Amino acid sequence: MNSYQLTNMIIDDDFDTEEYVTAEFKHGDENYSITFKKRDLEIINSWIYREGTSFPANLSEELIESIREDVKKRVE
Repeated sequence: MNSYQLTNMIIDDDFDTEEYVTAEFKHGDENYSITFKKRDLEIINSWIYREGTSFPANLSEELIESIREDVKKRVE
């Protein structure tokens, strides 16, 4: 069972050079987003949202891999 809930996914495929996928999710009581390159799902950045501000998120490798697999299934 996942320890997160995927709430939204945005696929930016209108760029000339690179396409990106941003997954928004809830983990615990916090809201996060993580952006991957669409081509190989390499992580670009991750953010946590608190009190109307975003901060770089420190996510575990296990959580990132789980989200990456979720995203992979949805973009195929």
